Amino acid sequence: MKLVNQRPTFLLLLLTFSNVSKATNLTSLVNLFIGTASGANGGSGGNAFPGAAVPHAMAKVGIDVSTTPRQAGYIHDNSSITGISLLHDEGTGGNTDGGYGNFPLFPFIGSCSNSSGVSSPECEPGIAARAALRAAGTDIASPGYFSTTFVSGIQIETTSTRRAGLIRFTFPVSNATNYLVVDLTNDLGRSFSGGTISLSPPGHVELGGTFLQSYGPSNYTAYACYDFDSPALQAGTYQSVNTSSPTIFDINLSSTSNMSLEFPFTSSVSPIQAGGLIAFNASQVVARFGVSMISSAQACLNAEDEVPTTSDGAWDWDAIMANSNNEWEGVLSRVLIDVEKENSTVVELLYSSLYRASLIPANFTGENPYWDSPFPFFDAMFCSWDVFRTVHPLLSLTSPQEWSQIVNAYVDGWRNTGYIPECRANTKPGYVQGGSDGMPILGEFAVKYAANAEELGVPMDDLYQALVDTAENTPPNWLTVGRQNTAWKTFDYIPTDWVDPSGSVGLPTREASRAYEYSLGDFAVRQAGIALNKSQADIEKYANRSMNFINMWDPNVTSDGFSGFAQRRYQNGTFAFTDPITCSPVDPIAHSCARGDDNDSGFYESSSWEMSFFAPHSVATLVQLMGGNTTFADRVNNYFSNGYFTAGNEPSFNVPSIYHYAGRPDLSALRIRNVVFTDFSTQIGGIPGNDDSAAMAALLAFHLLGLYPVQASTQLLIGSPFVSSYTLMNPLFNTSTTFTVSGFDNTTLVASPPSGGRVFVKSVTVNGVDTGSVCAIDFADVVGGGEVVIEVDGDADAAALRGCGPAGLPDSLETGGFPM
Repeated sequence: MKLVNQRPTFLLLLLTFSNVSKATNLTSLVNLFIGTASGANGGSGGNAFPGAAVPHAMAKVGIDVSTTPRQAGYIHDNSSITGISLLHDEGTGGNTDGGYGNFPLFPFIGSCSNSSGVSSPECEPGIAARAALRAAGTDIASPGYFSTTFVSGIQIETTSTRRAGLIRFTFPVSNATNYLVVDLTNDLGRSFSGGTISLSPPGHVELGGTFLQSYGPSNYTAYACYDFDSPALQAGTYQSVNTSSPTIFDINLSSTSNMSLEFPFTSSVSPIQAGGLIAFNASQVVARFGVSMISSAQACLNAEDEVPTTSDGAWDWDAIMANSNNEWEGVLSRVLIDVEKENSTVVELLYSSLYRASLIPANFTGENPYWDSPFPFFDAMFCSWDVFRTVHPLLSLTSPQEWSQIVNAYVDGWRNTGYIPECRANTKPGYVQGGSDGMPILGEFAVKYAANAEELGVPMDDLYQALVDTAENTPPNWLTVGRQNTAWKTFDYIPTDWVDPSGSVGLPTREASRAYEYSLGDFAVRQAGIALNKSQADIEKYANRSMNFINMWDPNVTSDGFSGFAQRRYQNGTFAFTDPITCSPVDPIAHSCARGDDNDSGFYESSSWEMSFFAPHSVATLVQLMGGNTTFADRVNNYFSNGYFTAGNEPSFNVPSIYHYAGRPDLSALRIRNVVFTDFSTQIGGIPGNDDSAAMAALLAFHLLGLYPVQASTQLLIGSPFVSSYTLMNPLFNTSTTFTVSGFDNTTLVASPPSGGRVFVKSVTVNGVDTGSVCAIDFADVVGGGEVVIEVDGDADAAALRGCGPAGLPDSLETGGFPM
């Protein structure tokens, strides 16, 4: 598909919506505290990151709590704060201690002096002793800005750029000295394995440290650089007297001398605590920082480049904050609604979701420590398993330039390692969760933007070869990259308890889940092959292999009166039974359902009840296997009514709208209303589980807009929007497409719409032409410019009979869908 200045609607619609833009700063509609609740019993409250960041920032600056879980550093409760650090993840699972959180600053008022092994309550640089409570109600966050105040009266504020930023400390007036701890060793995971810090008057600090990944087997090294706008009275170091007494410190301060500490790399985590101490007599101190994965010198250059010193010798806080706000306005304005007219809760949910969906992945371009490349380098691909379903399809609609950079980073990962990256975390390969789920992402780019790839700078021959290599080759160890292709190609399924004679190893659990995801990955190769005019033999091979999920189907397993479920399978062809409710929310037995060698169910973060619905490229096959349209719809109803639905796990994402494939989009509309208003809210606990690198955010955005993407394709399912009208901007095509809901009914914005509520899609027209489908719409129509009118009514009986309309069901490969 190639669209270039299709119609002169962009300026017109900007003028039409100018009253909305002028009246409402869209960033003011973003609630950064959604999903920041503390998780009970080590669980998730969302793990959302509410600190300062620009879109796809490397630097994500925020405060860190002393308690766990704290995957993003922050919890919206009364936990004590141990510092404000420079790098964070967004919404991830993994290590509950968190990832990143490097090189925190911590302010305190006290009195420090040179000492050796003497503890003083007036000078406590250690992470536990220094922890301080926040004053109630003082946390403030907006896109590009964060602030909090300690009970001591010390205020912390921050704003940032891509790799740098400013942190402002305002101390209450006192006769004591104001200090900043510059912590070298304590990341969120307390995983320090060596590093250095150097300080020079009047307070220039450079740091580098090696730490453990939060979701993977490796360590990584990060660097930072700090400067301060106020001269230091003294600057120096603190360090544990020894590893046996890590909370007792030697302190060495000076007003004139350079100082440094160096700790050699250790293969195990060091308990040592060390860093810098800087004393000020100013009541307000601004720190400028830069971060890098290359060197501390590069971190300093990043700071100087992105937060330059003005002619009067200062750093322009207001300009940095305004630029960050403007970047976010640019992203958020790609989806425009009349915020005065629409439901306020829906407005807040929508723009908060769009915000989080552009926080990640993180643009580390220029900071790749592993290979030289002219292509972008992105981190926080954590993980493709989480984000391929919703985040990348959303970026494809509104952010094609940014998305193309991310796609280029995936391809460049293959170019330099031989495989498409799966879960890059802390710049290193993280654990593979299921399939190689970067494959659907690349396949989707091919079918949507192949014709524009040269303009976007994506080499499509390389993209295709990355897909083929990842589909065909088995790495020596597929723990962190690639697939178990030897088994996949030998058996046409993933056998249980099979040892690869080639010697290739990995984590051999999750066999059923992986087979379903491998199938979708092969479909992505097929799709890219069509888009790029590859050989018919390639296209047919990967189309056929994409149907191998049926080889995991045991028709003889029954549950709740329904027959046929995905199961594990031995190499001799017999099935290994797993109760379909295993790993569901109502499983009466405590099974391990995560990745690990103790997972004996065959399913990953899902049950057989749930995973049996996952074949987005050929749902018609599932409908047939399950007994036809009526039985299929009944089975979906049973899945929800019996509590098997897990809103917080990605394998459930497609199920609320899957009724479409049985010709019952009316049931999808009702189910999605129920899911949104039951499982999501604007409260701190408003995300059902981890935000998972904004997978939840993007899912919610799609639900609210009345769309759901079919991965690795140009097809989107049509739902019933939660707003009466919205406009999607595509900056590459310079188009604006307005979706108008004719007959929109605010009374349906509840979990259970009232009888007669106008929630059922009756017709869809694109630029005045009836599409004949109330179930599906093509990407070209969504981003092509003009107007899409979705007519809704409240006649449930007529909606049930109407089905999908004369154009028929959404595409499925087995029934001739996704045609060449």
